[in-house]
Amino acid sequence: MSDFEPHALLRGPHAQTMASTYWPRGFPRLPASVPREFETEPGTKILGECHWQREPRERPTLVLLHGLEGSSRSGYMRGLAERAYAAGWNAVRLNQRNCGGTERLTPTLYHSGLSVDYRAVLGELIERDSLPAIFIAGYSMGGNLVMKMAGELAGSAPRQLLGIATVSPSMDLAACADALALPGNFLYEWHFVRGLKARMRRKAQLFPGKFNLEPMDRVRTVRDFDDIITATYCGFRGASDYYERSSALRVAGNIRVPTLILTAQGDPFIPFASFSDLGVRSNKHIELIAPMHGGHCAFISRQNGNARFWAEARVMEFLVAQASACGV
Repeated sequence: MSDFEPHALLRGPHAQTMASTYWPRGFPRLPASVPREFETEPGTKILGECHWQREPRERPTLVLLHGLEGSSRSGYMRGLAERAYAAGWNAVRLNQRNCGGTERLTPTLYHSGLSVDYRAVLGELIERDSLPAIFIAGYSMGGNLVMKMAGELAGSAPRQLLGIATVSPSMDLAACADALALPGNFLYEWHFVRGLKARMRRKAQLFPGKFNLEPMDRVRTVRDFDDIITATYCGFRGASDYYERSSALRVAGNIRVPTLILTAQGDPFIPFASFSDLGVRSNKHIELIAPMHGGHCAFISRQNGNARFWAEARVMEFLVAQASACGV
């Protein structure tokens, strides 16, 4: 594809980011999904929205994972799934734990270190469904999770996992939390904190006595939430410990499957310095594409039609090339 050229009215990072949320979209080539629950740990399930081709075992499969406070219904999830399905692939849009109205499926919370969930989904698609060619794409927090999974698998990744692609991955969680706390990112942080608090209230209603919500009154930032809530209920010593143990940057150098990182240098809350890490830059399995513009998980192009959402088109181009290289 050609290099990214932002829409003439959306050159700034905030304009791109906000427009991607509210841009009206239709997905006429994406058929109705088949819901499926994947058990990832005892007592915990996550919901996938599956779009199967007529002979699914004969087609490549793309598994998609959303970002913080997103869901399988997020526009970028449906947009990329539609491209995959139109290309003759299966597509599985996953909800992270508790997302997309699935709080009842687990007594636990979701966080950026739960790569175990996506290893479980990968294993089930291989063992139960006998799918021969699987690719995974993740956005933002989802990008961190799939890269963390790939780094942990390192050279033992199953042969069916042929590639991963990430858009605006939050690979350095501490740096991202600090960036969100900057005055210019107030609206984003307010949005995330409001959503996280609302989710905790729903969880407390579904699982009486499990969660103490009184400390939540002190939460003003995402880092506060992670220090007070995530760390308390997910087994971390605090936000700093959570960020250190859950950041994909720690294991990115171990990735051994073809990987695309697509990020904007001007992303408002994913510091570009994260991608200068030696584990990323020196890993021959990682391809980094970093236009100056594009916002966060946005990349709304000046071009019309199929190329308007440039990141989705670019990710699909990368995945098709990897499939072709593997003879799929």
